[in-house]
Amino acid sequence: MEIKKILIANRGEIAIRISRAASELGIETVSIYSEEDAKSLHTKVTDESLSLNQSGVPAYLNIDRIIELATSSNCNAIHPGYGFLAENSDFAQKCIDANLIFIGPSVEMLQLFGDKGTARKAADKANVPILKGLYSATTLEEAREFFNSLGETSGIMLKAIAGGGGRGTRAVTNIEDLDRLFK
Repeated sequence: MEIKKILIANRGEIAIRISRAASELGIETVSIYSEEDAKSLHTKVTDESLSLNQSGVPAYLNIDRIIELATSSNCNAIHPGYGFLAENSDFAQKCIDANLIFIGPSVEMLQLFGDKGTARKAADKANVPILKGLYSATTLEEAREFFNSLGETSGIMLKAIAGGGGRGTRAVTNIEDLDRLFK
């Protein structure tokens, strides 16, 4: 299926870059905006701009509203940019269910890499070199055992196993800091 019109499910510089690339390919674009972003530059560089009728970041996470705007404006594709909904397998699936092309990884890949433990197992199975680590949700005691197994000059990274967008990632280089950083 040929892409004719893209709803850009993002804002700011990301949306501007997507719009510019689409324009160079002769593809129409639709931007969306929260109440605060109504006069932002990304709303001026697209062929059409539509309000999410909501404020703040939650506006850009409202899957049903975004799909509604895409279909009502005759888009046949959605580009999520990065951040927001770009790694959301439910969003990708809902786009497909609404007969919209999701410009991004397949639903299956988003599901696989949305869970860090599953992604580590897939990389290991494919012989991709990975750092030593744990493959599932971990207790504080398991983290302590893993830290101690690495030797005195090592450290670990604590990371949410799913979601988080990097928020909450903590480097632990001293065992005395583990309890505090884990919490």
